[in-house]
Amino acid sequence: MAKEFIVAIELGSSKITGIAGKKNLDGSFQILAVVKEDSTQCIRKGVIYNIDKTCACLTNIIKRLKTQLRTEITHVYVGVGGQSIHSQKNVIVKELPTQEVVTQQMVDELMDANRTMTYPDQEILYAATQEYKVDTQYQLDPVGIPCTRLEGNILNILWRKTFYKNLNKCFQTSGIAIADMFLAPLMLADSVLTEAEKRAGCVLVDLGADTTTVSVYYKNILRHLAVIPLGGNNITKDISSLQMEESNAERMKIEFGSAYTENSDIDNSQMIPIDQDRSIETRRFVEIVEARMQEIIENVWYQVPSEYADKMLGGIILTGGGSNMRNIERAFRSHTHIEKIRIAKNVIHTIISNDPDINSNNGMMNTILGLLVKGDMNCAGREINPNGDLFEEGGEDIQKQGNDIHREARKIGETKVGVVRTEAEKEQAEEEERLRKEEEERRRAEEEEEKRRLEDENKRKNSTFYKLKNKFNKFFKQVMEEEK
Repeated sequence: MAKEFIVAIELGSSKITGIAGKKNLDGSFQILAVVKEDSTQCIRKGVIYNIDKTCACLTNIIKRLKTQLRTEITHVYVGVGGQSIHSQKNVIVKELPTQEVVTQQMVDELMDANRTMTYPDQEILYAATQEYKVDTQYQLDPVGIPCTRLEGNILNILWRKTFYKNLNKCFQTSGIAIADMFLAPLMLADSVLTEAEKRAGCVLVDLGADTTTVSVYYKNILRHLAVIPLGGNNITKDISSLQMEESNAERMKIEFGSAYTENSDIDNSQMIPIDQDRSIETRRFVEIVEARMQEIIENVWYQVPSEYADKMLGGIILTGGGSNMRNIERAFRSHTHIEKIRIAKNVIHTIISNDPDINSNNGMMNTILGLLVKGDMNCAGREINPNGDLFEEGGEDIQKQGNDIHREARKIGETKVGVVRTEAEKEQAEEEERLRKEEEERRRAEEEEEKRRLEDENKRKNSTFYKLKNKFNKFFKQVMEEEK
């Protein structure tokens, strides 16, 4: 019997992670393999800057997964995140000549019109519908409601075009087919937030190595998304300014770092060792760590739109590696004055694994697990014989499959929540749209030509010469009849 499993890849600032797992009948997920590759030489702040080294990492990830699974991989799920991702509101209005019942086609036309929006050097990764305004009333689903004015309020998630193209190029160059590209922050939110938190209003903060991602939810709708170019590595670099290696600074951060310390708890006489010959006063070390942590928290809270700042009844949910710093909840309470703080150390799904990084429940694997559980297509190909031969059962090799498994570009409404169209899909959709417009232009030209022909014909029939000619013809015909 052919194997079935799902493969997901997350491209992080410190490492690229590949994971394979399968969904059990009871809804739990069994992790089959986890592999990691250092990405510090090719990814910075969550975006690719060295394509060749990224391709090498991706190739190694797939090779190591195939070796552990002893099975070919036909395609993978990919998370999209990193610096410059941000949201921007857009309003599309459709005026109706008379009162009409809103149809799904009208709603799709609003979304199509939104996709034609252009932003300088920005790519629309995903469009999240906020709500629709039907005349003067706001509705989540306007279909079936009569109105004369339909307004769509949409939140566009944007990313630098260069980053988008580099990501696609890496997978294309590596010969890795993409099943779906997911917007990683949305997949993370679905995996760590409860429905009650999304409905009541909450802020999800993913504290990563180079970036911090902020997602704001209210009434079960994503209201704002931004990626701040600050993370745990900034604290490490501040500590390393004390003239030490970053590895030693990272160790000191983990061992002695605290996001918040009461002034009365600081022992001014205590020293923290840097190395065998040097040490630093506890107060100075605390000030270094807290200063950067305060900057990160203030930037996080700045991203919460003012109209929702007093509606966050679900509180603040922290996740990611940075959420493991001591007293992180007290720091957020102090600077945001939000009392309800929760640390999401694992996903809400049941995960079965022997991998120590997953079982440590430190929040660092939440995004990749969120991507994995969203996959719904079997990524397993043919089984690999230990002798190097392939068994006959199974599917195609990833290299033979091609770089995009979507033979046709998916339309509006056909994609799942949080899915980003691949570049191949986007180009195909643009080509289809170009052909559609050319066909419309051709038909319009033919209709105008026919209209001009009819107008010319009417003018000719109404002309004096044409009327005299008709009278002469009738007279001549009458004379001939009389002669007969």
